[in-house]
Amino acid sequence: MYRVMLVEDDTRLADLVTEYLAGYEFKVDVVGRGDEAVARFKANPPDIVVLDLMLPGLDGMLVCRQLRDITKVPILIMTAREDSYDEVSLLEQGADDFINKPVQPRVLLARLRALLRRAQGKPANDMLTFGSLSIATSDRTVTWRGEPCVLSNTEYKLLLVLAESAGTVLSRDALLKKMRGIEFDGLDRSIDNSISKLRRKFDDTESEKIKTVWGEGYLFSPSAWSA
Repeated sequence: MYRVMLVEDDTRLADLVTEYLAGYEFKVDVVGRGDEAVARFKANPPDIVVLDLMLPGLDGMLVCRQLRDITKVPILIMTAREDSYDEVSLLEQGADDFINKPVQPRVLLARLRALLRRAQGKPANDMLTFGSLSIATSDRTVTWRGEPCVLSNTEYKLLLVLAESAGTVLSRDALLKKMRGIEFDGLDRSIDNSISKLRRKFDDTESEKIKTVWGEGYLFSPSAWSA
């Protein structure tokens, strides 16, 4: 059983997450204040941290930075669109991944499993499946509607990054950071070009599978791949 420290002051959301994850052998320890998080972590270290940004006592970004100074445990940030921090800032402060609110429990579970697998150094040989799309990360093969789908290296990396963050808007900055470790300079159109190629290969003429969120980035819609 994995132990999760959930730093969240919304008791309704905390109860929902706790109840859902309990069904998948996760034990959740809820911390309601940012200024109590580090002490609770030291007293009873978890396997992974899920951290809200807007917290009483201490801002979630500062909590993330303090935790990263003392541990390599994965940190998953929950963000709302009105939060002032962008995805790149979160990654630079030590977050391993982020998920947008309102949180979809199934997506949260998938993110937790992926982060734990990565932290344990296990090969990511699980199959990522969304409807008719399957991504085998062990041998980098992609299947669409039961048939192999040939992708370039860049297209595969982009699809995998999007799929691993299903349900979350990723900016061009965040995509480039995850794929290449570089920042978006405002001119590089490689992400846009690769998105267009992926849409053509997966018959996404209406941009429903990989959505454009104007002014923010791209979103992999986990429920749109059944057709």
